[in-house]
Amino acid sequence: MSDIPTTQRAAVYYRNRDVRIEERPVPAIGPGELLVRIEASGICGSDVLEWYRMKKAPIVLGHEVAGEVVRAGEGVTRCRVGDRIAFNHHVPCNTCRYCLAGNHTACETLHTTNFDPGGFCEYVRLPALQVDRGVYPLPEGVTYEEGSFVEPLACVVRGQRSVGLRPGQTVAVLGAGISGVLHIALAAASGAGKIVATDVAPHRMEFARRFGAAEVCDARDDVPAFVRASLGRPADLVVVCAGAPAAFEQALASV
Repeated sequence: MSDIPTTQRAAVYYRNRDVRIEERPVPAIGPGELLVRIEASGICGSDVLEWYRMKKAPIVLGHEVAGEVVRAGEGVTRCRVGDRIAFNHHVPCNTCRYCLAGNHTACETLHTTNFDPGGFCEYVRLPALQVDRGVYPLPEGVTYEEGSFVEPLACVVRGQRSVGLRPGQTVAVLGAGISGVLHIALAAASGAGKIVATDVAPHRMEFARRFGAAEVCDARDDVPAFVRASLGRPADLVVVCAGAPAAFEQALASV
């Protein structure tokens, strides 16, 4: 596409209260690589975890992404210009002992792969390994915004697979932010029994109801008592989606 500029705007993170819009070069691509125009990029909780991000600042963050392929390098067969895709920021090797044991997040390859520069800009380069193992076409009717949920939803799917959620089991989700609501929606879609949730924000509690929680309560109340009263017994599964230490104490007392 000849209308692709040579420079782009990028939101560069210096610290939580210092994010600057700067001019950055549009990455050049090589064989096997893609150039993708970003159409949607979600904000992960880790993007505002200042102590974690400061050590790499200045940096272009953003890894919950979806966009359109605007250039394809020589040898690319999985995608073509014009394709709408979601894609991973890290990919595992799938051959090391960690991957073979199902512990992909411990894979050395996963920790050394990324796209360039980050989702909070206009264009990113996907290296060949990402193109080969971490690109997902968006079906017709799925918006770019919805596509940006592929990454956080994948985390939720992995979590529920790990614990072996079975149809009919009762679930308590402590914390109804994005991850919590996705856990509620997935548990409901997977045939869970009664689902209850907690949070401190009224709008989040409303979202929890909308996506499948039968009952909700304020997380500052007696959560274990609420869980037992709502479910008639302790929960079969408790999912903690809040960082407060009290949430972990509540979880242990709810099973």
